[in-house]
Amino acid sequence: MKASGDNGPPNRELYALLHVSTEASDEEIRKAYRQWAQIYHPDKYQAPQMQEIATENFQRICEAYEILSDEKKRLIYDIYGMEGLTSGLELGPKLNKAEEIKEELERLRRRKEQEKVSAHVRPSGSILANLSLPQFLNGGGIMRGMAMSSEVQSEISKQNAIVIGGNLVVNGNSGGGAATAVLRHQMSSVSSIEFMASAGLRALVGVQTSRHLSLHSTATTGVAVSLRDGSINLSNSWTRQLSETSSGNIQLALGPESSIAVGWQKKEEKMSAAGEIKFGTSSFGASAHYTHHFSAKSHGLIAGSVGSTTLEIEVGGGRKISQFGTVRMLYSVGIQGIFWRFELHRGGQKLIVPILLSRHLNAVIATGALVIPASIYFLLKTFIVKPYSLKWEKHEVLDNMKRTAAQVREARAAAEKAQQLLQNVANRKKSRQQETGGLVIAKAVYGSQNALKKKDEVGETKDELASQVIDVTLPLNFLVNDSGQLKLHEGVKKSGGG
Repeated sequence: MKASGDNGPPNRELYALLHVSTEASDEEIRKAYRQWAQIYHPDKYQAPQMQEIATENFQRICEAYEILSDEKKRLIYDIYGMEGLTSGLELGPKLNKAEEIKEELERLRRRKEQEKVSAHVRPSGSILANLSLPQFLNGGGIMRGMAMSSEVQSEISKQNAIVIGGNLVVNGNSGGGAATAVLRHQMSSVSSIEFMASAGLRALVGVQTSRHLSLHSTATTGVAVSLRDGSINLSNSWTRQLSETSSGNIQLALGPESSIAVGWQKKEEKMSAAGEIKFGTSSFGASAHYTHHFSAKSHGLIAGSVGSTTLEIEVGGGRKISQFGTVRMLYSVGIQGIFWRFELHRGGQKLIVPILLSRHLNAVIATGALVIPASIYFLLKTFIVKPYSLKWEKHEVLDNMKRTAAQVREARAAAEKAQQLLQNVANRKKSRQQETGGLVIAKAVYGSQNALKKKDEVGETKDELASQVIDVTLPLNFLVNDSGQLKLHEGVKKSGGG
């Protein structure tokens, strides 16, 4: 039984207690429970200390079995964990089929998300500052122009949201701006409608509706009327989920500037890519971009566009500097000139600074603009940023170990106590395997691989090493079955079981 793909992998701790896979059948769960109940039953031990240890572990596996043997409780646990079971989440007595339970859980999840969002106002905005190096070198100001935009979205009820935004653009001696208001109403779980009005250079009013045609496709239709010249613009778009990681879309616009566009997007854990081809009454073009995530903190990208009014290629990369902050540096060359672009993203806020290096496609400038900053970046990363990051990460790990030292000691003590209950059976299994020439685990540890590698380094004490690893030789010998096989379920925390 899997949790919904939108909610990530299922919770696993209770499965680890019984040492079964998250895909285990009811019979497998029942069999595992009976096995562990025989090991942990308090009546099997005479010593008061051993009875206390057995009682504690017996209660844990009973709780795990009670939840995993109940279809509804197991489904709630897979998606929401213990929090879902202890927060009063109920499904009702009339839901019997797994599909009905999933639908009800999704409805409850959406309701909780809406309630959570309705309590917050979500602001977003961007500042763009266009700089020009040639203009500055010729005695003029370095600033070519500036643009600012801001938007605030607020949930005024469970079905209604309002968005208020504005933008201001200054380019040389000219400028302009606009203010926009959007009212969004959720008509049902599959359809919504938006009413929009804008005042300023693009004064218009419009309405747009969106509907989920099926589980994998969505259609959007809109109409907007310009208040300046009375022109009408119609728009239609269709989006289709092609696979778990990719989707396609078609956009059709009818009006003074009619066009049709076909696009494609793909997003995976390590990469994302998108492309679009667009044909209009007065122009045409194609664009694509590819982003590769080298790690959880850094990524690189390449993009390009070609058409009747543009020809450009762009390369660059970015790095996450905090939980919500990312910096990027991009290099682009095309018929508009040679540019550097710096970006700072933090939450819903963006600061974008494009710097024009040359209006002409000079080979020397183009090469230097790419090679010099790339070389500086890799030098800084190798000799300054990376050593500092490693030092800071080690400092954070040590601080975290100090903060959680008490919890770690309790968990290790509980694991050591549980192993005492397994010792007799594990020794018998080990002896049987030795007699038959089967599998015997001579030594096994679980924990930090880095700690094991550094055990001989100066300054790494035995206490520091012991706090990061645990000897699991005994429980692994216990898990060897009569056929001499050791089965460890993928994805289940090995420290979660006895």
